Amino acid sequence: MTVVETGAASTPRVGVRPRGLDRRERWLRRLPLLPALIYVVVVTQIPFVVTLWYSFQSYFWNVPGGARFNGLHNYSTVFTNAAFRGSLVRSVFMTAISVIVAMILGTAFALLLDRKFPGRGVVRTLIITPFLVMPAAAALVWASPMLDPNFGLMNYLLAPFGVHHVAWLSQYPLASVIGVMIWQWTPFMTLIVLAGLQGQPPDTLEAAKVDGAGALATFRELTLPHLRPYIELGILLGSIYLVNAFDAVRLLTNGGPGTSTTNLPFYLYQQVNYAFDVGGAAAAGVVTVILTIIIATLALRMFARVFQFEEAGV
Repeated sequence: MTVVETGAASTPRVGVRPRGLDRRERWLRRLPLLPALIYVVVVTQIPFVVTLWYSFQSYFWNVPGGARFNGLHNYSTVFTNAAFRGSLVRSVFMTAISVIVAMILGTAFALLLDRKFPGRGVVRTLIITPFLVMPAAAALVWASPMLDPNFGLMNYLLAPFGVHHVAWLSQYPLASVIGVMIWQWTPFMTLIVLAGLQGQPPDTLEAAKVDGAGALATFRELTLPHLRPYIELGILLGSIYLVNAFDAVRLLTNGGPGTSTTNLPFYLYQQVNYAFDVGGAAAAGVVTVILTIIIATLALRMFARVFQFEEAGV
């Protein structure tokens, strides 16, 4: 009898990919994004570094001799300057009022547009139109055809209510600027809330109707909690954009009368173009960027916690 010895079954070799190959593949995947990354760095980061350098310099365009280092003097001037503090308060006030009112109106319009009625597509297109208009063009349209004290459409529409020849841009400058900002950003809020409404499960609404819940109770208990992430997202994006509003202030009131409509972006514009203080404007710009980043970071973290809590509760 012949005994045939068979060796141990050979185990399959697991192919180990070289680590360098993984790195190479990752870089090959990132390579198409490299031009965009370079463009972003050149357009945003390099100017910010230059601005940071100028913030430590005493540099006036109308004074010969160029820039010279003055330490933290520009920053101390910024924090002790009443004009900067006033523009900061006005920026916060203008942004808060504009975003809140635009969100309330946007939610109301979204609830109306979510219903079926003849011509709904045309109405949706028309209500989005203000957001598609360039801010500079919108400001020019509102400055003369709408708010002119003698021939403006606003006074014509309010004439039956006893309003005649009101110089809106000089008598109510801050309200006029805020009104234009609300007019332009309400369609954006409408789009976000309308997207949330269309994503709401219809079965839930039908069940609430069968249980006898009224329209107000359904909105308060079901629709509003469902729209909360969309409303918070709209408030965050609107705040980031509106805090940098410049076109409406520059073209409607030019920051006046006096400084009644001067916000942070227009204050920086004045420091460079009227006071020729490049160093002081750079320091104010750096402080503004830091404050914006802090507020945006806190808001994003707060919203992230809200989303995680809602996902955990599902």
